[in-house]
Amino acid sequence: MKNNLLFVFFLMICVSVKANITLPNIFGDNMVLQRNSEVKIWGWANPKEEIKLVSGWNNQEYKTVANNQAKWELTIKTPEAGGPYTISIKGYNEVVLKNILIGEVWLCSGQSNMEMSASWGIENGDEEVKNAANPNIRFFTVSKSTAVTPQNNVLGNWVESTPETMKYFSAVGYFFAKRLREDLKNVPIGLISSNWGGTPAEIWMPEEVVQNDPVLLENGKKLNEQEYGPHQPGRAYNAMIAPITGFKIAGTIWCQGESNVGSLVYDKTLSALIASWRKAWNEEFPFYFVQIAPYKNGTNNFSNVTVRNSQRKILKQVPKTGMVLTSDISDTIDIHPKNKKSVGIRLADLALAETYKTNHNLVNGPLFKEIKTNKNKVTVSFDYAEGLYFKDKKSNQFEVAGTDGIFYPAEASIKNNEVILTSKKVFNPVKVRFAWGNTIQPDLFNKANLPASCFTSEF
Repeated sequence: MKNNLLFVFFLMICVSVKANITLPNIFGDNMVLQRNSEVKIWGWANPKEEIKLVSGWNNQEYKTVANNQAKWELTIKTPEAGGPYTISIKGYNEVVLKNILIGEVWLCSGQSNMEMSASWGIENGDEEVKNAANPNIRFFTVSKSTAVTPQNNVLGNWVESTPETMKYFSAVGYFFAKRLREDLKNVPIGLISSNWGGTPAEIWMPEEVVQNDPVLLENGKKLNEQEYGPHQPGRAYNAMIAPITGFKIAGTIWCQGESNVGSLVYDKTLSALIASWRKAWNEEFPFYFVQIAPYKNGTNNFSNVTVRNSQRKILKQVPKTGMVLTSDISDTIDIHPKNKKSVGIRLADLALAETYKTNHNLVNGPLFKEIKTNKNKVTVSFDYAEGLYFKDKKSNQFEVAGTDGIFYPAEASIKNNEVILTSKKVFNPVKVRFAWGNTIQPDLFNKANLPASCFTSEF
């Protein structure tokens, strides 16, 4: 009897040694895979262990062998949107992933305004939570973590959208997904939320990107220790982004910048982050971001508006980017505006217009294009200028300056969707700025009732 028990124990050890196919947590039940794509699936097993994967949508078998680092990787083809499906992965043991959907996958990242969920208190939150059951919207929340080197796994799991799960998920992300489904009809949406309130952009990109750029390095040295999160470059990237960079996504929505207020080079910082993510994914995916809202930051009257202007500049510096404004739906005394539904919808409208080409409406607010001077008059032209109007019939938010660089208020009028400026104090204007202050909410709109971005024509 004793020998039999020893044999069974020995057999269990042998089985457990071989039964070792494991997957990163980003692959699991309820996940969404990007449709009409070649997606990578990877994991770990014994070195030289043969791995067989069968995709449930067409029963196609894929094979590979784990390398000497105990890692394996397969690239499989996904069909048009649909599901639910299963994926079977066999080696010495078998792992079966269930309730998988094929659709569109978006990464939602940044700081607290992207992290903010209905549980924090949003407009009409209770009603939205009550109606949040939707098995075709799936969530994966990456747990907060840091690391000094890139990691190979994250904590988290895929769940269906229910009142219970939606309540604690990114509200902007949820409303983004809900709006996408209105136009994309039966396409499932998967959202990966990787956020950390109070964090600067530098922690979200590889440390070497900052270290190898003198401008970013010098700016990064000005970041101070934070009570609620890290400030050292690379720490969140290593733990919360690097482990999922092989997971196929349609694009990224980003809401961050408040913790970089005071920076004079935020356009360079965020541009470097976008480039580093696209390099890690080996794909130039769309990157849509939210311009931070007007807010009183510190004692400098221009620290917030400078970052907002830097965000505007990114649009011309980096391809396949887009920006939505929230100045008309935010509160200058609340750094966490509660109208997250409009933010998510505006981001989705941008994606539907630019990525999916299903929305043909005007989805951008007016963006500064150029100025033309004629003696004491300046003509300001904008992109997305159809139906320009001032919210209060007239505007006192434009300023002009001569060669001395001193700005004075200008009288503004609109003609042929351009703004005409004059000032009795500036006879030969060469510079223009608009809504140039931390708490100024722009009063220039277009026919889509979307606000113009602040700007200075100097840069």
